[in-house]
Amino acid sequence: MNEQLAPAVQECIDACDACATACGQCFAEMTGKASHNDCPACCIECAAIARLCSDAMARNSPFAKQLCALCADICDWCASECEAHDMAHCQRCAEACRRCAAACRSMAG
Repeated sequence: MNEQLAPAVQECIDACDACATACGQCFAEMTGKASHNDCPACCIECAAIARLCSDAMARNSPFAKQLCALCADICDWCASECEAHDMAHCQRCAEACRRCAAACRSMAG
């Protein structure tokens, strides 16, 4: 029997997956480029927690709320770092991180 996820949970999973993808793309674009802050290192941290968070929600982990709270904090950090750069990929990453942070905060309660 395949149970349907609640719409808010699915929206958060989608936001986490989009964030992880954007962070991976940003990291790839920034590799070898000079940065005055923690971008692209923040992208690796953010992608990892976003994927973990997505997986935890999909399996209804008892720790999903705590992971979502941590994910929101890491997404905020990554968004701040990436939005400090003018490059389009950094701006897309920052936007995806902000959406993920908002969705995760809602899930964390």
